[in-house]
Amino acid sequence: MSVGSSRVRRSVWGALAAAALVVSAACGSTGAEAPATPSTSAATPEQSSAQRGVVFENEPFTTTAEVIGTGATARKILYGSTSGIDGRETRVSGTVFTPPGTPPEGGWPIVSVGHGTTGISDDCAPSASPTLFGAIGLVAPLLKSGYVVAATDFEGLGTEGPHPYLQPDAAAYNVIDAVRAARNVVSDTSTRWATLGLSQGGQASWAAAEKAGVYGDGLEFVGAANLSPAADISPIITSGADVNLSLPQQLLLPYVLEGLSQTHPELDRGDYVHGAFAENYELLSSCLTARASEKFGLAGKVTAADTRPSTDADADRIHGWLSDIALPRQRASGPLYVVVGGNDNLIRPEWTEAAVGRACADGDVIEFVSRPGEGHADGKAVPGAVAWIQDRFAGVAAPNNCDA
Repeated sequence: MSVGSSRVRRSVWGALAAAALVVSAACGSTGAEAPATPSTSAATPEQSSAQRGVVFENEPFTTTAEVIGTGATARKILYGSTSGIDGRETRVSGTVFTPPGTPPEGGWPIVSVGHGTTGISDDCAPSASPTLFGAIGLVAPLLKSGYVVAATDFEGLGTEGPHPYLQPDAAAYNVIDAVRAARNVVSDTSTRWATLGLSQGGQASWAAAEKAGVYGDGLEFVGAANLSPAADISPIITSGADVNLSLPQQLLLPYVLEGLSQTHPELDRGDYVHGAFAENYELLSSCLTARASEKFGLAGKVTAADTRPSTDADADRIHGWLSDIALPRQRASGPLYVVVGGNDNLIRPEWTEAAVGRACADGDVIEFVSRPGEGHADGKAVPGAVAWIQDRFAGVAAPNNCDA
């Protein structure tokens, strides 16, 4: 089994999906309703801080040669980026990995990695873990393919201020500025870059593709591979329907609510969580893999009714807010590779397929792949994504099955 397959399969979302199989019956939850058509929203005006990619801290990062390959080096950094909410300067932590050997002519190409959901508090920062909380499974095969890899923690994870979970502009800026930071850390790097993201990071990599043309000035973007991307989760809650969230969706909800509260301070979480879920909200909003035994102990106590909007108006409100951050928001600046698992019970595959359809209608070049029998963020999709990225750097024309 490849490093990418084994490591990512044991990532936090893989564990979450496994948990769903164990306790979903006890929780009385089922899959979400069929998707509604999201509202159209315009992208925010382009903004940028004056210190994009400036490296403020740079220190060794401890992982193992077994994971990243003998001779590779790793650094933990703090770099400048831009708020996707108000355009202010932000500081973001992350890691930069360099393959062994001599860089190719033109310098090392760079891949910026977006990690899957880890949580919303500082202790959920991937750079706090020697395996990046599982995201090292994305890094290792890219390193072995000869790329410098930049892995952002995302704003607010391990740094001051809240984490704007699923705010696409902030995520896009963090992904792009990680490329700039990597070029400041590693000599002999190219301006050519791609991005690979998983789940939350899949939304970030797709959003970065949309921002690469303007915000990514001075860099040459070649494409974005997006695995199980959280491109549009607005169908998770709709009015006039009996909302029954799957267990993974229930565990995602606190992060979604806290992320939305950054742009909608009027949000009252009491409109969306009740009963045992509300009583244990602090536990359920902790890092995804933290306090696991306590979370499993809630099996049979949390019900589907605990995560239903109080009224149709509350459902309409959150559906609209989620539609506002749904992708696509503008045409991408390069080709996209989008993969969904046919059995994904967190981000339903039909939601992502609908987002791809809208992006195709906007003129994007997309290879869309549905993998039957696989769930959310399955590591078996990683080798295909790495091969797709290799072709983009090699100048091979990007496949496009939008017509299908």
